[in-house]
Amino acid sequence: MSVRFVIDPLDFVQSAGIHRGKIPVDVLVRLHDFLFDKEGELIYQISGQFDKNEKPGLQLEIIGKIHLSCQRCLEKLSHEVDLQTFLVLAKTEAELDQTDEDDTVDAILSTPDMDVVSLIEDEIILSLPISSRHADGECSIQELESINDNLTSKKQSAHPFAALIALKKTN
Repeated sequence: MSVRFVIDPLDFVQSAGIHRGKIPVDVLVRLHDFLFDKEGELIYQISGQFDKNEKPGLQLEIIGKIHLSCQRCLEKLSHEVDLQTFLVLAKTEAELDQTDEDDTVDAILSTPDMDVVSLIEDEIILSLPISSRHADGECSIQELESINDNLTSKKQSAHPFAALIALKKTN
């Protein structure tokens, strides 16, 4: 099943286009490296509009849930995707370079056949945390570490050379 949706972004803005849809997570192939599994789907809405400076842009909203891998315990970590972003459309590379100088504006190059699903995938990847992990105390590995710490503290309560003394007495 192909969920590809291709637009000419400038025409989409001129006609004040709006499109809504759902994307199964398993279709977002570049995102797979970041995921624990490929379950779920994302709901999106893209609309073409002009910003306050009358520059064309795309308003993109994405919501859903994906499962990342926790970097501590390597178990499933539920991650809520809730993105709202406005992307200014640059008509040329020079205009894109000029727009990139302003850190408050996100801009992309307008191409006549923009794949909206790839754009959505890009935005999701850019929004992911650098190191995804459970909140403190929620990882299964932390429970194991606390058990190991207890065992270690019990072993350390004995004299550190007790095993060596016992070995010396047997020989």
